[in-house]
Amino acid sequence: MPWWSWILIWIALVAVSALFYVLLGIRLYRQVMAVLKDLGAAGTKLGHLAPAMPAPTTGVLQSATPDQPGAAVFASPAQMRHDYDASKSSRRENRRQRRVQRKSDRGQPQSLRDLDLS
Repeated sequence: MPWWSWILIWIALVAVSALFYVLLGIRLYRQVMAVLKDLGAAGTKLGHLAPAMPAPTTGVLQSATPDQPGAAVFASPAQMRHDYDASKSSRRENRRQRRVQRKSDRGQPQSLRDLDLS
């Protein structure tokens, strides 16, 4: 093997490795740009959300209504139990009314338990 063939082999190896690193760099650049684009979209989406509740300025906790976020943290357990039971019975009653309406629309017999006759 002549001496200049080793030079050609090394030139080819360096060229292939340089091409590999260039392609790897392009791929990495595209991935970083995609991540930055997603972060920008997430930032704009989060920017439209309502601001968080302000922290109480005094040592006395402010009373929060159940509609406000974080109301369960400052409410008493008895109040939260009452709210939970009330919403549970409300959902149950709504389901019962929909069931009665659906059965009457279809002409199906009603359950005495659903009609509150018992």
